[in-house]
Amino acid sequence: MKSFLKLFSLFSLIFVLAACGKSGDTASNDSDKKGEKTVIEYWHVNAETQGGKTVEELVKAFNEQSETTEVIAKYNPDMYKGLMQNLQAEAASGKSPAVVQVGWSFLDYFSNNFSYISPQEVIDQHFPDDQTFLKDHFLDNVMDLAKNSEGTQVGIPYSLSTPVLYINKDLLKEAGLDENGPKTWQEVQQFSKVIKEKTGKHGFYMQEPADNWATQALLESNGARMLTDGKATFASKEGIEAYQLMADMIVKDKTALHLPWDQGVQSFIDGNVAMAYTTIARRSQIQENAKFNAATVKSPAWEGKDVRLPAGGAMLAITAQEEAQQKSAWEFMKYLYSVESMAKWTEGTGYVPPRKDVAEAETGLKTFLEENEMMKAAVEQMGGVVSWTSFPGDAGLQAEQKLLDVRDQILGGKVDVKEGLTSTEKEINELLK
Repeated sequence: MKSFLKLFSLFSLIFVLAACGKSGDTASNDSDKKGEKTVIEYWHVNAETQGGKTVEELVKAFNEQSETTEVIAKYNPDMYKGLMQNLQAEAASGKSPAVVQVGWSFLDYFSNNFSYISPQEVIDQHFPDDQTFLKDHFLDNVMDLAKNSEGTQVGIPYSLSTPVLYINKDLLKEAGLDENGPKTWQEVQQFSKVIKEKTGKHGFYMQEPADNWATQALLESNGARMLTDGKATFASKEGIEAYQLMADMIVKDKTALHLPWDQGVQSFIDGNVAMAYTTIARRSQIQENAKFNAATVKSPAWEGKDVRLPAGGAMLAITAQEEAQQKSAWEFMKYLYSVESMAKWTEGTGYVPPRKDVAEAETGLKTFLEENEMMKAAVEQMGGVVSWTSFPGDAGLQAEQKLLDVRDQILGGKVDVKEGLTSTEKEINELLK
């Protein structure tokens, strides 16, 4: 934890602020044969509204300059859970992509259930000139983020993010509220009521993708813990209290929205909801499309308590099984981790780059970060970042799905908060035995 916070302290100092193809392993092209390229697949979770266009640009640029490798990017819906499910199906058929994005909450699940090779091992075997690439360009505690619970280096950190509160300053002003937004979750609830009364529009939306990232921030900032000593513990008094606030806003007060992620963010962009709690990685989409005075503020706190924000984002791992594809996988990854590519990735998404020299480089993000106000909230709150909960063993996918199911039941008004959380906690702990 201390090393994690040191990482973000460093970032605070240096910042001013799908085409689908056939499986990569089915392609047997040998890059050593003149005129041929090794074809590999890159599996990612970046929809068009969350970095997908940047993925396409990076893959296209790589393919144009590479003499040995052709990358096919494959988008996986339902975020990291969806990618794990698709990878499971692909593995069952004896196939695999070459490079995959793995969300932090699935780090242990991935390493326990799929075949992969450490990037450093590929480098040591085939790229002697790159032997110190990772050591030269990444801090040790950054690389530690991509180690599993046994201390094995599974991949390389690719993106880091936190949830921020996007606000429509014009709509807040119209409702007679502080246009700089609320500072606590209690104020979020109060602001939402006033906005609904004064403007007829909804006050708040919290992201609802196929994971519980934002939910963890809400609960743990109130003193709850998703997991304690290998057991689910989110149905504590503090966890129930936090979830109740969200349920009351949606079910009782009807001042907040219960919608799929893309629809909820679009409602904010369209000016129909005044505040949206979602990842800084949505910064580019919101900044480019909102027609009002949009801004970001730090994640709300619970009165008298410290904010705890799970680190979002992902690492890149090599799942290629054939030697030629492993070599191509590293060639592609090295390109993605160049200063120029990392800068393009951050500008296109809002993710904090894991490579230590990107923010300072003239060819990197220096000017962009100095000029981009919406990045500041994410940087300023890095001291509150904690690990995204990864449920241990083979139960990771099932545990995550149970939390999603109870979320829909609670926010859909079908089950009581205490009853839903308590029964789900019990079910997850049965899985974890």
